[in-house]
Amino acid sequence: CHSLQQRRVAAASAGHTSHRYRATASWSRKALSATTTAGRETSAAMLPPSPLEAFRRGIGQVLRTGLSPAFEGAATSSSTAAAAVRQKCRAGALTGPTAGLAPGHAQANLVCVPREHAFDFARFCLLNPRPCPLLAIAATPTDLSPTIARGADLARDLPRYRVWRDGVVVDDVTDAAHVWAGDELTGFLLGCSFSWEQALADAGHPPRHFVNGTNVAMYVTKVPNAASGPFGGFLVVSMRPYAPEAVPAVAALTEAYPAAHGGPVHWGDPAALGIEDLAAPDFGDAVRVAPGEVPVFWACGVTPQSALAGAALPLCVTHAPGHMF
Repeated sequence: CHSLQQRRVAAASAGHTSHRYRATASWSRKALSATTTAGRETSAAMLPPSPLEAFRRGIGQVLRTGLSPAFEGAATSSSTAAAAVRQKCRAGALTGPTAGLAPGHAQANLVCVPREHAFDFARFCLLNPRPCPLLAIAATPTDLSPTIARGADLARDLPRYRVWRDGVVVDDVTDAAHVWAGDELTGFLLGCSFSWEQALADAGHPPRHFVNGTNVAMYVTKVPNAASGPFGGFLVVSMRPYAPEAVPAVAALTEAYPAAHGGPVHWGDPAALGIEDLAAPDFGDAVRVAPGEVPVFWACGVTPQSALAGAALPLCVTHAPGHMF
């Protein structure tokens, strides 16, 4: 729950952190056959080339956070809708996905690693800024600037957490204070694509899960991350289907939010990412891709959870996918 304002984007973003920005799936032969040959040719002509190869070439080539001079703080988070969402989480009244909550505010992924591994994880985020746009680092659950989230407690203010031991999720809880109370873990907030979904809706391109009130579909790909210390793993992506003619506008709008994963990393054939079945997401809810639509994929903040599985650290805490800060 943060309070950063982005000057260069005029449309409001979605989410329940207090960063205020200014500024069932089926990709299959059967689905494709439902579209006429003429329609497929028309759609293909409208669809720009996928940005996937350019994204692959850039992995690990820059060190970058999710922040930039385009952002400024706003110290009014104590009275915002974001603070109300945090309070509902702390009271146990909100335990579900956060897509669409507190429009006008940003949302963030949470990753907590043992303090001795904090440097390596910070470097992992800097090397992989698209899936891991770093917004803040907290030495304790309450170690956040008021300009990010006044009075917030990272161990209590998310709707749902995952507790990891030795690279395996061992518990799913609505309060993580029993495992993170002091400085034994270091918390990292990473920007989330839920932050710009209201802007897409305002522009006439609402994501289908946003309209349906469900969680976004997320997939583990076969695209390796840039490694740092014990952290590596594979890119995780979120998917939203669009008509081919809408893809350029959707891409341009989301590219203006570098602190929330920016623009898509791929659109079109999921096999290019190593995804075999869009109807079976690894996280979240399946989202139908209608005939004539294409799946559009964005880097996702669940990516570090792939890295945690390989790192097999004794204790970590993360948000549950789709249940953001």
